[in-house]
Parts: sequence; structure tokens; C-alpha cells
Amino acid sequence: MTDRTASIESMEQLAVVWRAMVLDRDTDADVRDLPGIAVRWADSRFAFWNCLTLTEVDADPARVGERLSQAADIMRAKKHPGFLWLFEDLLTDEARAQVRTAAERAGLAYAFPGTGMAGDLLPVPAPSHPDLTFVRVATDEHLTAYADLNSRAYGFPLEDGRDGLCGSTLWKSGVHAYLGLRDGVPVTCAATVEADGRLFVVLVATSPEWERRGYGEAVTRKALYEGARATGLTRATLHATEAGAPVYPRIGFRPNSPVHFYGLRA
Repeated sequence: MTDRTASIESMEQLAVVWRAMVLDRDTDADVRDLPGIAVRWADSRFAFWNCLTLTEVDADPARVGERLSQAADIMRAKKHPGFLWLFEDLLTDEARAQVRTAAERAGLAYAFPGTGMAGDLLPVPAPSHPDLTFVRVATDEHLTAYADLNSRAYGFPLEDGRDGLCGSTLWKSGVHAYLGLRDGVPVTCAATVEADGRLFVVLVATSPEWERRGYGEAVTRKALYEGARATGLTRATLHATEAGAPVYPRIGFRPNSPVHFYGLRA
């Protein structure tokens, strides 16, 4: 798979997975495929479920500027904030050089970086960690723990994370979501979900006081292992934050497109 093909795959995986995640929260959510823009917006307090992404390949700077303005207009019409996910490698060199300025002109502010990753890496060995036991998310109590771990890891209020996950049927059945427990207390979590012939890794988080102990890698391996056992899939994709990016190559993922997150300018 070429780097460009992998970058397109990364963008398309976001659109596929977020359609399911957003509709899980609200069947009347804003899920549209507009010219050049995919809208996946639950209007949830959990900002990760409020998502736009640009979908055109090799758009020139003028077209990219137009799409950024359209995206900002969509975001302004929503109740809750979210992010535009921009896959850098889908842009031309000229558009890439100008995109930060074009985003600011559209009323968007740079939020944080990420990286698309993928790999033909499954199955992975059965995971273990001397500190952890793993439990699949199957109850509302598990979902609340999963939500709270993400809120703490990403700096959201607890109620925002709970708005994104609590009450979900999908996360207790269609998603291979796992908690890692240390002495019976949830300290880390990861999930995989089937998406267009791949497993997509979603919402990996570790409680800040338990970082740098290999917990995130261990629970991600668990979610991949169980997802592959259930589906027979061999390829996996994900979008890593800057903090998580060093972990995934150890499992077998290869980086493809840098991803830039933008929110509305205050």
C-alpha cells in the first residue's frame, strides 16, 4: 500500500467508524457526506464525537480554503464544540504550506496534532501484564469507568465523557472494549471495532497517575487480540495522539498521514 493510499484509508476509516459512533449517541445526529467534507456530528458534550473531516485528495489551496470556511460555518451552527480532523498528506504541497493560514482566516484555531497509523499485524499474541487483569466492557458501570478514564486522560470534565459513552448498547456489544484493572481498579482502557474489513482502535486512555508503565500498550494488545479472534481480520488502523504515537509502532503499526485537529477560534 502506498503512503497516499494509506492516508486515504486513514481518512475513510474515520468517516466509517465515526458514522457508527455518532449514530449510536443520537439517531438524528448530523451525518452527511457533502462535497469535500464528511460531517459526523453527534452534538455531544464529548467533543470527540463532534467531527468534520476534509475528504478531497489533492485539492488546490483555493478549494481547501473554501472547504475550511464551509467547515467553520457548520461548526458555528452547533450547540457543542468539536474538531475538524485534517489529514495533511491528502493536500498538495502548496495547500499544505498554506493550510494553517487558511484555517485561521476561516475562523479556526489549531488544537493539537495526531498521526494516522495502520498495519497488517493481526493476530497479535495473547497479551499480559503483571500488574493488570482485563475485563470486557459489558455493564453500565464498566462504561462509566471507560468514560472517566478518557476524560481524565484527555482533560475533559467527567460529565462530558459520560455523555459520550454512558447508556450505549453498541459499546457493550459491537465494540471490543476492554478495561485494564490494577488491584480491581480500572486504570487503562482500549477498544477495537470492525470497520470496512479492518479493526479500528478507538479511545485508548490511561489514568494520568499510571502512565509510562506499559498499561496502554497492554490493553490495546488485548483489544486487538480479542477483536481479531472475533472477526478474523488481519489489518488494523488508528489515529494516535502525540502522547500515544510512540506506543503503537511497538505493536506493529506504521505511521501514514499527520492529522491536525482544529476547533473554532474563541
